[in-house]
Amino acid sequence: MEKAITTALLIITGVICMIFVFNSVYPMINRSSHAMVSMADTIDERMKSRVNIVHATNSSDRRTIYIWVKNVGTSRIVDVESTDVFFGLETNFARIPHESDAGGVYPQWAYTIENDTEWKASATVKITITYTVAPSSGTYYIKVIIPNGIEDEYYFSM
Repeated sequence: MEKAITTALLIITGVICMIFVFNSVYPMINRSSHAMVSMADTIDERMKSRVNIVHATNSSDRRTIYIWVKNVGTSRIVDVESTDVFFGLETNFARIPHESDAGGVYPQWAYTIENDTEWKASATVKITITYTVAPSSGTYYIKVIIPNGIEDEYYFSM
C-alpha cells in the first residue's frame, strides 16, 4: 500500500512539474515565433521592393529639379510622403523635406505618379524639388530611400 501512495504522489508531482514547465516555456516559444514571422515578413517586403532613379534634370531657371524614380520591384510602395530625398552638391547634400513637412520653407519636394494611380510595380514617380534661389552649378547627388529602407542614388550635373 505504501508503494502505491508513493507512486501516486510522484505521478501527481510529475504532472504538476510538467504543467509548470509548459506554462513557463510556451509563452517564450510563442513570442519568439511571432518575432520570427514578423522578421520574415519584413525581409520578404524588402526583397520585393526595388527603386531605380531613371533620370534627373532641372528647369530653365534652375530653381526646380525633376527626378524620375521607377518602382522596379514587385510590391506596391505605400506612404510615398515618408520617402527620404537627399539632394545637393556631391560634397554638401542634405535631406529635403516633403512639402507636408516643410512648413512652407524651401527647399521642399512633392511628387506625382506619372503612369498609374498608385506607386505599383513598373510605375514611375516624378519628384519635384523646389528652391527659392537657384542652386549653384556643379555635380549634384540624389539619394531616394523608400520607407522600408530600399534606396538608390544618382549623380547629375547642372
